[in-house]
Amino acid sequence: MSAGVTTVLPVNEERVAGLDVPVGQAFPWASQQRRGLGPWVGAIWLVFMVPTLVDGWRARGTLHGVIGMIATAAFMVLYASSFFGTDRVRLRMIERPPLRLALGYIGALLVLGVVATIALGANATATAVFIAAAAMMSLPIRLTIVLDIVMVTAVIVAGQLEDWPGQGGVAFGALMASLAILGMRTVVSRNVQLWQANAQNTVLAVDAERNRFARDLHDILGHSLTVITVKAELAQRLIDVSPERTRHELADLERLSRDALADIRRAVEGYRELTLPGELARARAALTTAEITPNVPQATEIVPTELRELFAWSVREGVTNVIRHSGARNCEIRLSEACVEIRDDGNGPCGDHEGSGLTGLRERASAVGAVVTTRTLSPGFSLQVARP
Repeated sequence: MSAGVTTVLPVNEERVAGLDVPVGQAFPWASQQRRGLGPWVGAIWLVFMVPTLVDGWRARGTLHGVIGMIATAAFMVLYASSFFGTDRVRLRMIERPPLRLALGYIGALLVLGVVATIALGANATATAVFIAAAAMMSLPIRLTIVLDIVMVTAVIVAGQLEDWPGQGGVAFGALMASLAILGMRTVVSRNVQLWQANAQNTVLAVDAERNRFARDLHDILGHSLTVITVKAELAQRLIDVSPERTRHELADLERLSRDALADIRRAVEGYRELTLPGELARARAALTTAEITPNVPQATEIVPTELRELFAWSVREGVTNVIRHSGARNCEIRLSEACVEIRDDGNGPCGDHEGSGLTGLRERASAVGAVVTTRTLSPGFSLQVARP
């Protein structure tokens, strides 16, 4: 009997008390498919209270028989109410309900159990098993242990004083019910902890994706808008001097803006379709437009596949900072099997030296075991990304 005795306090919430946890997720056995059967599985154990009701019915002509029968029926209804609530509260187990509510619930069961036992005798001591199970589910464990000890002692003593047979079995059943519910309570607690861990992992994943998107957006728009700005300034200077060159620069502006829009769309869709040759070509064009002499390698075949995307982002970030901040006249991109370096002869550290661009680049480099190194030259500045 003890292994199947469970209890649930009636609640009106969709989430576990004190925790932002949907009960259906914390306790997967309380699924919609099982709710119709679940209340009966929990309440069916009240069949062991039927002999007590029969005792009361047999003594229905006496005051103690009527009182005992009423107390037993009320006990059964109160205990079963935690199973036969609304669809929202059935089989919703609370890991730690409010202590006042739990004490009131267990206290009411105790009072009804004691009244039934005094009125009807030995069979009514079976209420101790149900009270032990209910207490283990709803009260703090230490308080439940104390209550169990008191109840078991009272049952055994009453059995000896009144010469009631079988009270040792009732006491043993109460202890086994407590142990069974303790195991269930442990499972409930682990499910809650697992749900919280999964929820936390979800939050961290969302934050990581948000940071990735912010980093990509900075890298993509920072580079594209810098080149667009430089070309717009150049077109403005050339509009009265060379209309043909101005038309060429405006055509480049249109192409660059379309490329930037496509890059943003790829970032939103979660793709990072960068190629190292493409970034080197863009770097050469952007540096030339900014009137910085480029020294850019033509071949990229020596770079391993796993480093190509990182080196492409490195070229984009390094060249963007050179154009924005360095005031350089020359920029060189050095490429080897395990290293890419962007160096200039400008004014030293770039303005974005500790900004989000290099921070994002370090994150990318770390993911493939590479290291980002910045150095001040005489004159100029160097950004190096290398895998040891």
